[in-house]
Amino acid sequence: MLARIIADIVVVVHLLWIFFLIAGPYWGRKYRMVGVVHVAGLAFAVISQLAGWYCPLTYLEVWLRQRQDPAGAYPGSFLAHYAEQIVYAELPPAVIFLATVALVLVQAWFYWRTYSRNGAPPYRP
Repeated sequence: MLARIIADIVVVVHLLWIFFLIAGPYWGRKYRMVGVVHVAGLAFAVISQLAGWYCPLTYLEVWLRQRQDPAGAYPGSFLAHYAEQIVYAELPPAVIFLATVALVLVQAWFYWRTYSRNGAPPYRP
């Protein structure tokens, strides 16, 4: 039971991480450390795509799911079930890689445009 709850939380955190990678420049242009974490996350996404790795959150969720008893039509909660549909979309790896590269290019352009006008954001923890 506890493993199922934690696995559901991991799926939601994974979904929030994906949203952060998409919307990160909004906060990254205001807070330098957020920008650093965001760019590092994007770099890890590209490297993991090139190397064929999965996100560590995926491994954690699978490990937790293996320790639970299957219950109901799908494992986990209602929210986690639908979050999993987004996080683990059944797409060919090439499509996911191209989407990742497109995301990185758009956000690199956004950072470049923001910093070329205003300079680097001040450090605000």
